[in-house]
Amino acid sequence: MLFSGLGDIEKAQETLSVGVGALAGSTIMLLTVPWALSVFAGRVDIQGDKLAYGLKTKVTPGKSICETMKYTGVSISDPVQKGGSIMMITTIPYFLIQIPAWYIKPGESVAAGEKNWALLALVVCLIGFVWYLVKQLEGSRQGEDQAKRVEMMKDLIKAGEISLSGAMNDVLKTFDNSDIRASSYQSADETPQPPQKVKEYLSLIVRDLFRKYDKNQDNTLSKMEITFFLRDMHEDISEDEVDTLFAIYDKDNGGTICFDEFVCICYSIVKTQRDPIPADISSEVDIMHKGMTANIMEEDEETEDMPEDVASLPAEKQQAALKKKAFTLLAIGTALVLLFADPMVEVLQEVAVRVNIPPFYVSFILAPLASNASEMIASQYYAAKKTKKSITVSLMALEGAASMNNTFCLSIFMALIYFRGLAWKYTAETVTIVLVIYFVGFMTRGKVMTTMKALIILCVFPLSIVLIAGMEAVGFD
Repeated sequence: MLFSGLGDIEKAQETLSVGVGALAGSTIMLLTVPWALSVFAGRVDIQGDKLAYGLKTKVTPGKSICETMKYTGVSISDPVQKGGSIMMITTIPYFLIQIPAWYIKPGESVAAGEKNWALLALVVCLIGFVWYLVKQLEGSRQGEDQAKRVEMMKDLIKAGEISLSGAMNDVLKTFDNSDIRASSYQSADETPQPPQKVKEYLSLIVRDLFRKYDKNQDNTLSKMEITFFLRDMHEDISEDEVDTLFAIYDKDNGGTICFDEFVCICYSIVKTQRDPIPADISSEVDIMHKGMTANIMEEDEETEDMPEDVASLPAEKQQAALKKKAFTLLAIGTALVLLFADPMVEVLQEVAVRVNIPPFYVSFILAPLASNASEMIASQYYAAKKTKKSITVSLMALEGAASMNNTFCLSIFMALIYFRGLAWKYTAETVTIVLVIYFVGFMTRGKVMTTMKALIILCVFPLSIVLIAGMEAVGFD
């Protein structure tokens, strides 16, 4: 988007349409194609006013196309509805930059008439961008993004990139007012109870795997099962430590621990500052662990082993290692964008010349496939899990990307118009972007989105191209 408005002023005005096409295509495609595919991938049966998230069979086989359209769908949670509202609010700069279109007369300089409005829109974009980030930070501190954080934690643990203690480190800092780390496990007379928010996070993270180890479905685990479980959570814990924890929480001495008690055990583990314990497990126990894990993982994806250099680190350093890796990947990605952005603009421009269509439409179709591939893949990945929390994560990721386009990305164009004297001559594109955002935003007002509604949203993408072409044909812009 930035490189499309650089270079010679006359050429920049021409190539700006490539950037605008990328912006419009990105926003409209994210809110239509990946959105509809996420609903289709994450759909479950609708039974009356409830969805079949708690059932083993999420989608009844043998449904007709009509029944699938009408009686399957996904839940629209409060965070998704809130994200839709924020997405619509962040369209304000589009209205501001369109004001000059109503009073600039033929023959007058479009760029000169838009200059002050572009500055105002730029300021509003930046304010909106900061406001959006603040809202996300506030929501995170209040636990509003719990579903997203839990899914991320589970994926990181499953991928072997972090332990349970490492995943819970920031949660403890945010929601646990007691000392972050204890020096040792408490005595049997002192059974520490996790704060409510911490308990919620722990319960959500470990519940699914707990059920898999609970083969007789009595909501309890034995001492050996818990040892194996914790090692799959990448907690390097000894059998002596498990014995100590059992003495604290197994009140009836029955040799098993229920789920609530197990959550408390996990809390004790992540709260206790322990030196790394060498993995000197006896061969007999190790063989039993491998055998049991193999049986369990037949029902789910295999959990990756944590690298030794990460497994030996305390929770805080695991978080630091994870953040270092994340920022390294971001830096590499940014360097690649800077390297290929300018050639990409020229390539899209040349494609438009060779196929003899405006560069806007080439960019509208092709640019989002590269610029928003991560959101598209991530939304499908989470939606396919078919849980209420995972579909929330999926749809919120798409809404967040649209809000970023409306603030940060649009601010780039407003800066180019103000500082370089370029003209915003994209009324048809602006109107279409705003209409699509409001359409999808209003579609999230209900508590359930059926597969039929998702199909309608999917059809909006080709219709938006037709709308832009039709408005330009009758004189808009």
